[in-house]
Amino acid sequence: MPVIDITTDTENLTLTVIAEFAAPIERVWSAYSDPRQLERFWGPPGWPATFHTWDHTVGGRADYSMTGPRGETSRAYWEFTEINAPHGFTVLDGFSDENGVPNPDMPVGRMQFSFEPTADGTRSTTINWFESIDSLQQVIDMGIIEGTRAAMSQVDAVLQDLREYAQGKGTEVEMLDDTHVRITRMVEGPRDLVWRAYTEPELIKQWMLGPDGWEMTECEVGLNAGDRYRNSWAPVGDTEGEAFGFEGEMLLVDAPRRAVQLERMQGTGGPDVLNDVTFYEEDGATLITVLMDFPDKETRDMILATGMAEGMEQSYARLERAVLAVRGV
Repeated sequence: MPVIDITTDTENLTLTVIAEFAAPIERVWSAYSDPRQLERFWGPPGWPATFHTWDHTVGGRADYSMTGPRGETSRAYWEFTEINAPHGFTVLDGFSDENGVPNPDMPVGRMQFSFEPTADGTRSTTINWFESIDSLQQVIDMGIIEGTRAAMSQVDAVLQDLREYAQGKGTEVEMLDDTHVRITRMVEGPRDLVWRAYTEPELIKQWMLGPDGWEMTECEVGLNAGDRYRNSWAPVGDTEGEAFGFEGEMLLVDAPRRAVQLERMQGTGGPDVLNDVTFYEEDGATLITVLMDFPDKETRDMILATGMAEGMEQSYARLERAVLAVRGV
């Protein structure tokens, strides 16, 4: 976790975030000054950022939005007032409407990003100044502290090359809190083909099988927000177990970057689990990230105890083979 301290100062109307990265200052600067890299962590899990404009010059502006798992959008902007590469930059930070026009009803602050080399990498200090105690309290109430910690937990994956970060690690499960779990798996294959393997029934049936000895007996996909989907599995031959399945609704589809769905066991009234799946490609490999949002800790623990992660790893290994097999299609 890069964040080592977050403090608020009601006298000076500031919120300060201190983080440390195991990367040189030039690499950290690159992550903060390239919108495509910044998109990967500027926004907590489940609310990824998209930068629509990026003019990284003094007086220039960057407009961005963050999209929630149900398609809800929050839009904001930066206006660059100082730039001192690679040691930092300062922006005016405000909210805007759906067209990028500044929202006068929301607070405008000043934010300074500072980077300094350390013996082990780089220390980042981000200071947010606010116009009033009410403005500071407003963003605290909106969850800026929790959101910042969650967002910064994604930086390590950005600072390293994808293969250096994820190759050979298999399916990794990270508990973010009592109701959120992040699962990552790198697949050797381009994102477009991984997306196809996730959305084309004839490919899904080749890999989404869990442990050996099971087959997929039903595969109905949803390709648009609002579509229903349904998947079923059954044991083959002497394999022990009872047939089961999941069904649900697609909440958001942004091909080939992201798919969000509500899922529940077939034949039950829930509980629903929200699965937010994103796909990031680098140098011909794709990082699959699944953010699972459970209704409570008990449901989280019950589902993880089923051996879900082990079954996912076996499925992802098949996915990798399937992706490679259709590479030339």
